[in-house]
Amino acid sequence: MESHLSKSVVICLTADKPVRKTPYQVKGVFMKQFSDEKIVPFLNGKLRNKYLYPRVQVKILNEQIYIVGIKEGVNPVLSLIDNIRSFNFGNITINIEKYDIEENKDQFTPTEKLLRYKFITPWIALNKSTSGKYRFLTDQEKPLFLNQLLGKNLLFIAKELGFDIKNKIFTKVSVNNLIPEKIDENGWGAFTGEFKTNFLLPSYIGLGNGITRGFGTLFSLNNSNGLIPGASKEKTEEYIEEEINEEDEDITFVTTKDVRVINKRKKQKKRQDHHKKIKKNKNQRLTKNRHSIEKNNSNNSNTIDTNDDSRFNSEEYHQKQHDL
Repeated sequence: MESHLSKSVVICLTADKPVRKTPYQVKGVFMKQFSDEKIVPFLNGKLRNKYLYPRVQVKILNEQIYIVGIKEGVNPVLSLIDNIRSFNFGNITINIEKYDIEENKDQFTPTEKLLRYKFITPWIALNKSTSGKYRFLTDQEKPLFLNQLLGKNLLFIAKELGFDIKNKIFTKVSVNNLIPEKIDENGWGAFTGEFKTNFLLPSYIGLGNGITRGFGTLFSLNNSNGLIPGASKEKTEEYIEEEINEEDEDITFVTTKDVRVINKRKKQKKRQDHHKKIKKNKNQRLTKNRHSIEKNNSNNSNTIDTNDDSRFNSEEYHQKQHDL
């Protein structure tokens, strides 16, 4: 396995004012202001069927913009940074004062010991199907169920990135509350907390559902050279790598046999049928929202609106919401 295949990069953009926008809004500005850049196809959905796991991810953390590039997304992200001077959101312009970069190699590979990670945005572990199963589990069974979900998620990402993982992937999840937080009307259930695994991951990538919306963002507590902004509450700790104890009742493992192969063509057809069904209603809703937004903007031109995604994104992009 060549190391360049597992590269990742994280860029933190420090702005002259707090960024109180959604990842959708920031990506929408990218698509408009930098329409000729190589990063755009990774944001507008054109590569969605080629790469099921997003190769470029945009996050808003500590009111700053983070851009994550993985494998094929690394060079497009790096080629963009020198051109970023400001973001024009219509009702406000945000100027970029500086940027910090963290580059990592040999990621998405198994390790011999357990490493520790923390979710810094809610991890949407449950979808409509798994939420039903989770509901009927005992409190003793629920953590093990989450372990399995996380392990399968890690293996799915590794396989989708082109890695042949022959090792067992161990996971040990510790959530703050076994009762999931309900997210939207999708039947999604989210948790906060941390996990341990023998799998090397870069900080700021997303796991679970809703990755393109910024959910499931993790932070590595093992990388002492990681990118940690001064305003961040997250700190790496003197974490001693933990030996893998297969007799630990709170730990489980998965192998490649536990991860189903996703038929991309079938998934694409299903998505297209779904979008055709909702297109008419969606166009009507966008028209209604546009009139409402124009009215609100005329009354609140100096405020930062975090609910106006439709102003900055194409319909095509919204049809490509990532859901593992």
